[in-house]
Amino acid sequence: MGKNQRQKKALWRPFERRNEDEPVVPPIDGIDKTPYQDFAREKLGFEFENIDLLITAFTHRSYVNEHKKTARMHNERLEFLGDAVLELASTEFLFHNFDVPEGILTSWRAALVRTESLRDAGDQLGYSPLIRMSRGEKQGTDAARLHIVANAFEALIGAIYLDQGFDAARDFVAKNILYKIDDILNDGSWRDPKSHLQEVSQRVDGEIPDYRVIEEIGPDHDKTFTVGAFVNDKEMGRGVGSSKQVAQQNAAREALKTYKKLEKRKNANV
Repeated sequence: MGKNQRQKKALWRPFERRNEDEPVVPPIDGIDKTPYQDFAREKLGFEFENIDLLITAFTHRSYVNEHKKTARMHNERLEFLGDAVLELASTEFLFHNFDVPEGILTSWRAALVRTESLRDAGDQLGYSPLIRMSRGEKQGTDAARLHIVANAFEALIGAIYLDQGFDAARDFVAKNILYKIDDILNDGSWRDPKSHLQEVSQRVDGEIPDYRVIEEIGPDHDKTFTVGAFVNDKEMGRGVGSSKQVAQQNAAREALKTYKKLEKRKNANV
């Protein structure tokens, strides 16, 4: 069942307020929680008061579907919360540090928090082995893994916010995401990648990019596309996404990296 179908099904359920004394995540029993607290202590610099928040942040929906008797909550609600905290923290940072128009700030923020950036931050933290997911998801595609790790990063922000407060969550975002702003400004990756690639390819090769779908997998409601960015029939970059547009943007980003490498090589040989 896709996310839209799950949301439509949820609309038929009665809505009730949560009791004030009810925990935001249900207690988790029957697992060794030590590796999660070790991760928090070693990678985050503190111990969770409620370690079940962290475990839930690292619980994928597929795990709950596969362990319905022992697992009651996945990380999508924490991801929803963490996404908002991430946006506020990055917006506050950009607002206070750069005196530029709103439209440019929006583009910079989008570059900071895009899925690939969150995945890279998650990989640097090394929490992938702690993510609870189904056997099928463990054997999934690189594209599926990208989203699972990135979504867990947002859920982790939500867990930190609930357990330690906004200041701790903001510090976490600054340490793992916001420091990348200088690189983003220097390499121009905040710009629309397709428009930027077209400018570069016309300047260097006198041609505009051609985007071709290389692979299309998954059911109609949950497809993953692999797209190549070609210039003069030469593949310059390849991208993956949940839509053709997203895959094209990612392919354009990779093609821009290729052009940058070619430029460095050319300058080195001069």
